[in-house]
Parts: sequence; C-alpha cells; structure tokens
Amino acid sequence: MRILIVEDEPTLARQLRQTLESAGYAVDSAHDGEEGQYLGETEAYDAVILDLGLPEVDGLTVLDRWRKAGHKMPVLVLTARDSWSDKVAGLDAGADDYLAKPFQSEELIARLRALIRRASGNASSELVAGGVRLDTRSGRVTLDGEPVKMTAQEYKLLSYLMHHKGKVVSRTELIEHIYDQDFDRDSNTIEVFITRIRKKLGADLITTIRGLGYSLQG
Repeated sequence: MRILIVEDEPTLARQLRQTLESAGYAVDSAHDGEEGQYLGETEAYDAVILDLGLPEVDGLTVLDRWRKAGHKMPVLVLTARDSWSDKVAGLDAGADDYLAKPFQSEELIARLRALIRRASGNASSELVAGGVRLDTRSGRVTLDGEPVKMTAQEYKLLSYLMHHKGKVVSRTELIEHIYDQDFDRDSNTIEVFITRIRKKLGADLITTIRGLGYSLQG
C-alpha cells in the first residue's frame, strides 16, 4: 500500500516515514501544501496523512481542492490543533479521520489500516480468499491454517490483491500502489512476485487476465 505524507515539520515527517516504512508501506512525502496537492492529484495513493498547518497552501484548502476534483483516497488529518471547530472543519472538508498531535505510532498505523480496509470494502482486519488468510494487524499469512512465510514485497503484492478481491488489477496499478516514486516501472518484478506467490499459495489463487492484469478470487 502506498501512502502520501504531507507534513512540513522535518523531524515529524522523518519519523512518520520511518514508522510507515517499517510497517511495510511505500511512502512519498511532501513538505508544503502546494507540493502535497500536486502529488495527490497526479499519483495513486491508498491513503494520505495530511497536516492542516502547512506553508504555501493550508491543509484544509488542499483537502477541499482534492475532493472537489473528485479524488477519493482516504485522508487522515494530522494536526496540533485540538479545538472541536478545527475537527469539524477538517471532516467537513472531506477528511475520513482525525488524529491530534502528539500521538502514538501504533494508533496511527491502526487508523490507516482501518481507512484502507473501509475504502476497499473490507470491514474485518482479516482478509480471506479460499484457504488463504491475511491478518493486516500482524502481517501473518496462512494457508489452510498453516503459516506461510512471505517476503516483504510478496506480502505487499498479496495484500493489495486481497484488498481488491474479485477485481481485475493491472500491472500498472500494482506498481503505483506498492512501490514509491523511485521504482523502475519497466521492471518485470511484479511478474516474478506473482509467480512466487502462486508457488506458495496455489497456482489458482491469482488469475492472469491477458492484456488487463491480475485477479484474485476466493
């Protein structure tokens, strides 16, 4: 899953990036509202962490512009402001959740997981496809009850497909959502990981739709 952090305070931005990358997310960062708005409009994100007190363009304006332009990615508003009026303003502008500084990293990650699950129509933290189960809290994958060891990249790809079970997901979409901006998009890495996942979890789990992409059934 790919996350955008829009935060102008360097230390917090760095800590957020490290926390999210340690949790297995691909992360892009912007340090002012103008850059954040541009990335949100031109790149594909599964969720955004957005500070309200940004230079150039404030966070509420950025969020309002995204929503008016039809961008529907989940947005977690992050701010030091603690008044009820600021919370209402953020939610009315289109925020999906609100977290005031200071906060615990575990709560931030839990809220992000919930936002991403809900955005893809999944209510439970455990995703199921046939005999395969993926626990988004622990990162544990099992097949017919037995644990399966996955590499970090295999897990990211499987998690995205399971969040979008039954849908056809293109190679481009997979690259956009599981890698950051620096990834070589001409690489055949996706095909390699699909092959590895099939070997571990069964050849029939992921179907190749010729010319369109991949679909995970179950």
